[in-house]
Amino acid sequence: MVGVPAGPGGALLLLSLFCFSFLQGARPETMFTITNSCSYPVWPGILSNAGTPPPPTTGFALSPGQSLPVPLAAGWSGRLWARTLCAYNNSSFSCVTGDCGTGTLECSGHGAAPPATLAEFTLSSNTGAGAGGLDFYDVSLVDGYNVPVLVAPRGNASCRATGCPADVNAACPRELSVSVAGGGVGPSGAARGVVACRSACGAFGTAEYCCSGPDHGTPNTCAPTAYSKFFKAECPEAYSYAYDDASSTFTCAGNGNGGGYDVVFCPGESSGGKASPPASAAAAYPPMAFSSGGANPATTTSHAVIAVLLLLFIINLGL
Repeated sequence: MVGVPAGPGGALLLLSLFCFSFLQGARPETMFTITNSCSYPVWPGILSNAGTPPPPTTGFALSPGQSLPVPLAAGWSGRLWARTLCAYNNSSFSCVTGDCGTGTLECSGHGAAPPATLAEFTLSSNTGAGAGGLDFYDVSLVDGYNVPVLVAPRGNASCRATGCPADVNAACPRELSVSVAGGGVGPSGAARGVVACRSACGAFGTAEYCCSGPDHGTPNTCAPTAYSKFFKAECPEAYSYAYDDASSTFTCAGNGNGGGYDVVFCPGESSGGKASPPASAAAAYPPMAFSSGGANPATTTSHAVIAVLLLLFIINLGL
């Protein structure tokens, strides 16, 4: 069952998502179900690329086992990630990994501070003309790694799941490791205090590792390094360096109608084992209700009724 963050804040967030879906009217949407299967809390962040419509929320908390559906408009492109070890300090919110630097729960147009595992998407447009009617998606370790991630399309058996399910923190070379005393994240990383694993570019900043400059700025001149090969061995389907496109980019024919995507942090951890990708996340998480892509007045009325009923429910909770 899909859950929402507990308490009044979670109820208000759910109300905002329903209202967002209602106000979108006839605009097609793709529903993303973001799930925390980690044994610890995460605070997902969402960043939209320039020129794409923002989602109804750009940052929220998920306790272990919780999920939240987030509708994203046709043509949306951007990235999602998990923040970890977050807290308020003198009313300012910050996280040890993946922090977006706003001082609040919402990321509001700011991206993740590396290192962070990124799930990246470019959705097809509502006309099907954008990118040939295909959604593009990948999981990237180009900015480093903090938690395992799975991306699984819904409702289209021909579309493949991808991700980085491995506990990279456990094997991270010491020169790339980000450690906090007593703050390790992951079953093995916890023992070493490792909370994240930097990319070689993030750790050393050289053109060779960053695929930059006149000598390393093209696919032909920036080859895999020992460090990118380490990430590739841990997560063969994830981007390990900037020009790792051939084995790391996946497509799905416009998955908005009756489909959508699961983004799962720590896939497999809820069963007690090391994270490993299931054949399909759709088997573990039931289908969501999707907003209408048409302008039928009856459909619009049903959206309004749902929003009113939800508002009355929240009022009855004493908000």
